[in-house]
Order: sequence, then structure tokens, then C-alpha cells
Amino acid sequence: MGALAVTAVRIRHDLHTRLLKARARTDELFQLVCEEAMYDRPIAERHRIIFYLGHVEAFDWNLLSQRAFGLRSFHPSFDQLFSFGIDPVGGSLPTDAPGDWPTRQEVERYKKRVREELDHAVEHALQRPEEGHPHLLQMLHVAIEHRLMHAETLTYMLHRLPAHKKICPSQKVAWKAPHVKSRLVEIPAGRATLGIRNSQDPEFGWDNEFAEHEVAVPEFAIESHNETNHDFLRFIQAGGYQNRQLWTPEAWAWRTKENIQHPMFWRADGNLWLYRTMFGEIRLPLEWPVYVSHAEATAYANWLGRKLPTEAQFHRAAYGTPKGDQERTYPWGEEPPSERHGNFDFRSWDPSPVGAHAAGASAFGVYDLVGNGWEWTRTEFAPFPGFTPMPFYPGYSANFFDGRHYVMKGGSPRTAACMLRRSFRNWFQPHYPYVYATFRCVED
Repeated sequence: MGALAVTAVRIRHDLHTRLLKARARTDELFQLVCEEAMYDRPIAERHRIIFYLGHVEAFDWNLLSQRAFGLRSFHPSFDQLFSFGIDPVGGSLPTDAPGDWPTRQEVERYKKRVREELDHAVEHALQRPEEGHPHLLQMLHVAIEHRLMHAETLTYMLHRLPAHKKICPSQKVAWKAPHVKSRLVEIPAGRATLGIRNSQDPEFGWDNEFAEHEVAVPEFAIESHNETNHDFLRFIQAGGYQNRQLWTPEAWAWRTKENIQHPMFWRADGNLWLYRTMFGEIRLPLEWPVYVSHAEATAYANWLGRKLPTEAQFHRAAYGTPKGDQERTYPWGEEPPSERHGNFDFRSWDPSPVGAHAAGASAFGVYDLVGNGWEWTRTEFAPFPGFTPMPFYPGYSANFFDGRHYVMKGGSPRTAACMLRRSFRNWFQPHYPYVYATFRCVED
């Protein structure tokens, strides 16, 4: 076997190992759910929990079985039933009943068979790399990152499941709360490099990450730390949720219809504010970053007379350098992400105090740009110049280039390390309040 073939085998073996680890991530989530809650719908806009147990497996099967390995379907109805999630727009909600879904035992059998057949096919492909599908490596990357994305989005959903319906794990992480005061950091004019160079690079990227291009960014000022629960409490006390002038017409209509009075993670108990963590309520941690929807973040920024950053401004603050002659791979430099750099990669179920990871600061002294909460931008999710859909997943990004989704950057406590790459783009609708998303403001 030649050197290139050996390298191909090693890469595929590494990807298979990563797929097995990604499966463990989603498995551990479903193990948190009490049996009687598997047919619950913790978020009204989403499917029932049982759907996602089948979906992460059906996605892998539908992506890889026939296209990559020539395998025949053994359960076509499940392949279809669990194929697509939902991203409701316009207030429509699913109306299915628990009885419309298969039993958990049936779904578990489907899951077991999918994994067995795909693993056997991958092992065969490892032995004969010259016979493999030309897009196999890219498809394995897609399977891994899709599953890891669900390891995060499923956590948002399970966060809304009552604590008594979950089995609390023993993991506990504690950080010291540093005494920080956010300040505006002046960022000189410079360039921001967005995207990945081209689709032939060995580095994996989703289609919306291509192609690499430079954006000139005029000077601006950005807050050194994310807005905290304490900061947002001032907005509430100042009547921010009742001041129509701070909200766009669409956001105001949403706020009024849903009677939104505070962040989704908060609850008023008399004069006391409580915070809903993954496994129970605690007194509002004032030093944690506030998690809010894009609409709420924008209203807050308007209250301050500021704006949310653009995607390019975020990049400039996170990866740029004062001299402007180079950009970093991560805000802190070239070192791979580790626990000292931020709160990410499934190390915690909840946020850490802002500024708790000083080693993760950018060259400009801006903190927590990666981890501890995705950061909203005011940039609508749209294709980069030269965008080309993935041939085997054409709707991944293109279905959401609709002017109704906004780019988020950075990462949350439940974001996998592989998706902390500079080019990665996340996106959500502006009125979706369940995401681990925070923000900071800028002055242009």
C-alpha cells in the first residue's frame, strides 16, 4: 500500500473514531431523559424527544448508506419518518400526538441496525480506500458535525424539560467569579478574513463557510465582555420590555403576542429573580452572560444607543491583531482549544462568569469570544461570494438564506471543539429564545 493510500486509511480511521465519540455524546443526552418523558415536547416549536433519538441515526443512514456504500434500506418508513427536523416560521406548530410515533424499543432497534451496517461498511472502506466514494471523507465529516450540532441543540430542548424528568449527572464545574467591568475596546481599521480558502482544502467546512474573502473593517469599539444578567436586569428595571421604540415592529409584535417580559432562562419569584439551569433553579447569577434572543439583544443595544456587531467586526475583534498584518486561528493564538481558553466542548452544562478564562482573550483584550455562549451579530445569514451548495446536502445552508436568520459566532458551553474554527457560522431566527446565545455591543 502506497503512502497516499496509508494516509487515506488513517484519515478514515480517525474519522470513524470521531463518529463513535460523537455517538457517545448524543447517547449520553438521551440517557438523561426519564423513560416517561421520551414522548414529551419540551419546546412547542420542535418535535418530540423520541424523534431526535431516531433522527441522528436516520440522518447518517440517509447520507451514507446508498450514496457512499451501496447499502439497501432495511426500514424505509423510518428513514423517511426521522429524516428532517423543523424550523417553524410564522407561528405554525406541530400537532402530532405521542401515539403517532413508534415505540422506543422499535427506534432503539433501528438505531442498533443502522450503526452495525454503517460501521461494517466503513471498516470495509478502510481496507480498500481506492474503491471509496470520492466524497466519503467529506460525508463522514458531515455526519460527525451534524451529530455534534444535535448534541448542542438537543441540550437546548432538554433544558426546557422539567428537572424531575431528567437524571442529573455527577459532573460539576465551578469557576471563580472575577471582578470585571466591561469597557469599550477600540479596534483600529483593518481586514477581516471570512471563510475557508476553497473546497479542495483538507480542512473541512460547511458550504456556507466558502469561499475565503477579505472584508475591510473601519475602526469601531466593542465591549470587552459579554452583557451579563446584571447588565440586562438594568434594562428590565428601566422598562426596556415596555418601550416600543427599542424594538423593531416584528420584534414588538412577537414580544406582545408571546408576552415576553424577561429572558427565557429567568423566572420571577416575588421580588426575587431565579435562573433555570440545566438541572434546576438557582438565584439569578448576576455575573453570568445573559442568554437572550436576537430581538431582545437588539432592543438592549438600542437602549444603550449602540448596535450588535457585524460578522466582520466580530472577526476583526476576535482574530485580528493590532498591527493588522496577520490574523490568529483562535482569539488567543494558534494553540488548540483547551479548558483554560474558555467554556466549551461539553465541559459544563451552564455558563461560567464572564471573564473567567483570561487565557482566551483576543489580541485586543476582548474576552470570551469563543465559548460560554454564541454571540449574536446583526448580519443576516447569507451566502459568501462563490457559494456552492454541497452536492449531497444542497439544502443545508441554502434553505435558510431567507432574510429571517442571523449569524452567530463563537460557541457555547455545549459546542464541540471542532466547531470552534474561525470560519464556522451558526444561525437562528431572531425570535427563538431557547439558544445559549449572548451578545456584546459595538459603537461604529
